[in-house]
Amino acid sequence: MARARRLTLIRHAKAEDPRSAEDHERSLTQAGAADARSLGHWMKAQGISPSQVFCSTSVRTRETWAGVVDASGIGGLVENDRRIYLAHPQTLLEVLREASEHTSDLVLVGHSPGVPLLAALLADGHGEDSALAALAEGFPTCTAAVLAVEVDWIDLAPGTARLTALHTARA
Repeated sequence: MARARRLTLIRHAKAEDPRSAEDHERSLTQAGAADARSLGHWMKAQGISPSQVFCSTSVRTRETWAGVVDASGIGGLVENDRRIYLAHPQTLLEVLREASEHTSDLVLVGHSPGVPLLAALLADGHGEDSALAALAEGFPTCTAAVLAVEVDWIDLAPGTARLTALHTARA
């Protein structure tokens, strides 16, 4: 039996207007950068300390993770992966299945709609009631879904995680 693991799925913070730059190159707004730092404080308070991080290659996702790290001091090995950029939930699941078997605290930083859909897909429906209700209401920018996972990463599949928290960071 696999040991308990924690997966945190993060939707990037608020980015510039899509008309301001090529989509992949869009930076965070000032408010988005502040929200990312706020998320870092929250994650630190929750004891989230990933040893491995999968991050989209887009500027806004990398800046979101940098803000989290800057505010919290938490870190871990960061793998910037182009497959995460605007990915379908099935692709995100394939990326997560590549996590090290030694990783017990894993983070993925990506985009909507892939990240919110993946959170809903993985959640078995038996998690924290307020988090499940919030997930049903939406997944705004700079939101983190925290899931308890009791299977090996390679076995991650729909319904194999329990949603324990959903937090939208605002500075």
